[in-house]
Amino acid sequence: MSEDGTDSGRRRFLLGSTSVVGAAGVVGAVVPFVGSWNPSAKARAAGAPVRVDISRIEEGSILGPIPAWRGRPIFVVRRTQEALDALATLDSDLQDPNSEQPEQPEYADNQYRSRNPEVLVLIGLCPHLFCSPTPRLAIRPEPFEQDWKGGFYCPCHGSKFDLAGRVYIGSPASRNMEVPPHFFESDNILVIGEDGVSA
Repeated sequence: MSEDGTDSGRRRFLLGSTSVVGAAGVVGAVVPFVGSWNPSAKARAAGAPVRVDISRIEEGSILGPIPAWRGRPIFVVRRTQEALDALATLDSDLQDPNSEQPEQPEYADNQYRSRNPEVLVLIGLCPHLFCSPTPRLAIRPEPFEQDWKGGFYCPCHGSKFDLAGRVYIGSPASRNMEVPPHFFESDNILVIGEDGVSA
């Protein structure tokens, strides 16, 4: 009888131990599998949308460059009314004032090259050799342009862009700066990388 009791106890112990080890193995296999459903850092870098809080950007200032979308720097500028008014005066100085070479989504195919005239969203790279232009947002004389109306200057090769990212005549760059897909999730949240629906 004692041997039967001992064998029964051993069987229960072995059965319980095996069940615990088996359950741990199942959990260990399931966690990485479920985790693989989430996009990897590489997939996110390849184009996953990015949300940016723009509530703290003051008029006449820039948020960026932020390496936020597809590994490329993003400029987000809150333009002043003075800067917006100046855009219409520059057409004769620009290579492609009407953005006929489409470097922007259809909804940004306008004088401001944006969904919201006040907020400009650009990929912060010069289309010439992909250097990052320096923001020169103030409307004031600059060494490279005495009648400067604000915009971006690429010190590498001298390309100049206005505050809509449109390239000046005589610049090495032949195209306007690119506007990425974007929309406003709310007044303060900008989503870069998706067209979405404008709030």
